[in-house]
Amino acid sequence: MATDHIRYDVLARDALRGVLRQVLKDAAEHGLPGEHHFYITFLSTAEGVKISPRLLSQYPQEMTIILQHQFWDLVVTDDRFEVGLSFNGIPERLVVPFSSIKSFFDPSVQFGLQFEANEEAASAPSAEIVPAPVAEPASAAETETAADESPKQGEGAEVVRLDRFRKK
Repeated sequence: MATDHIRYDVLARDALRGVLRQVLKDAAEHGLPGEHHFYITFLSTAEGVKISPRLLSQYPQEMTIILQHQFWDLVVTDDRFEVGLSFNGIPERLVVPFSSIKSFFDPSVQFGLQFEANEEAASAPSAEIVPAPVAEPASAAETETAADESPKQGEGAEVVRLDRFRKK
């Protein structure tokens, strides 16, 4: 097999991160249109990530945030975004480099992107478009905000149904 000197995998990953960057820039400038909202999962200990020690102790490996109704001061640069969110009533400022992002999902249009966690991985494509799950209706008890949830001590990341965050 021929060696890929062009590094199509890196070019594709960077192009897909450019999609994410542009979507966030538009949201910062104009707000979220219609029913659009974003689930963004990132590595909490990746280089350049800035979150409080309290959040880092709750999410020691990765963290998923939701940008929907209650976020503020979204700032997007070429290599990262910064945003204000509230966790259990406590306002926090997060700095998230695009290189730390594992996944992006907009459930309003069933669009998602998934990125390799390891930036140095060269054996496989580093980014891909992933099919979105088919949603089931959420019950009233499942409509709490993700930012208000915290894992129990000693637990890692938890898989959560996206439907539990949808408005009825």
